[in-house]
Amino acid sequence: MSEKVKVTIDGITLEVDNGTTILNAARQIGGDIVPPAMCYYSKLEGSGGKCRTCIVKVTKGSEKDPRPMPKLVASCRTTVMDGMEVLNITSPEVLEARAGVVEILLINHPLDCPVCDQAGECDLQNLGYEHGLQKTRYEFERRTFDRIDIGDKIQLHMNRCILCYRCVFTADQITNKRVHGILNRGDHSEISTYIQQAVDNDFSGNVIDVCPVGALTDKTFRFKNRVWFTKPVDAHRNCDHEKCNGKVTLWYKGEDVLRVTARKDQFGEVEEFICNTCRFDKKATSDWTIEHPTHIDDTSVIASNHYETLKPLHVIQPNLALQAANEIELHKTVKY
Repeated sequence: MSEKVKVTIDGITLEVDNGTTILNAARQIGGDIVPPAMCYYSKLEGSGGKCRTCIVKVTKGSEKDPRPMPKLVASCRTTVMDGMEVLNITSPEVLEARAGVVEILLINHPLDCPVCDQAGECDLQNLGYEHGLQKTRYEFERRTFDRIDIGDKIQLHMNRCILCYRCVFTADQITNKRVHGILNRGDHSEISTYIQQAVDNDFSGNVIDVCPVGALTDKTFRFKNRVWFTKPVDAHRNCDHEKCNGKVTLWYKGEDVLRVTARKDQFGEVEEFICNTCRFDKKATSDWTIEHPTHIDDTSVIASNHYETLKPLHVIQPNLALQAANEIELHKTVKY
């Protein structure tokens, strides 16, 4: 049995396993206490520490050494100590610094949300809404890249990339041969393939799911619909690939399956990666065993057109007399 340590985050004290990071401790509390994370991905080893959006203030290091940490720290990379006290949303210093981090992430990011397929499920869009400034102080020309196809079904919009490295870690850890990565240095850094090689392997489509912005998009879904006009449904199939469990989310528009994605947890992270056959080649309802509507958080824009069950507002009371009157009026307008 692992040793337990106590940590207090924004006044809430809990016990966690020794070695747990501040971010994962906050996730056990949930709600607004959880710092945002653009690069950390619990399913990928080595991820985190790139975007700095999860910074927090440690006001007490531990019971043994109660001195505060001199600088704000990345919660995804800092492990808790027994007696540690942390401030996140209760610290004006953290909120101000986080707004600065968001401003940096948006410096080169184009304002093309109206035409971006990631709109409605974009972590950067949510981050900008919650922590962004009304205007940028950046006066120089933004860097631009040409759109390239890094596979027959994946398009890369490097203009939108925030260099979170998630797609690189994904290719490293679930495929046999990674052919893309970070090229160049500084503000010339970009995700690309070596001499325009194609990203072609059985799990290449997963880089689309882990991308927090619209830099890596599904060419089979591009410009077909907005996610808030679709209805996600959990489904599964007996996949022949030994590393794929065939559990997915189908995105319906009417009776048509517009796209297939891996299932994600409450933090937007893929639960289990899926193969390209399930993602790109199985887009008929007959290919799948339908389970139930996917749970969508009420705060998501996708929930605006998605109903798991019919739940009328409690303030609306059934009025039988009004219903009968409506039936009478309806019959008056019906042509026989």
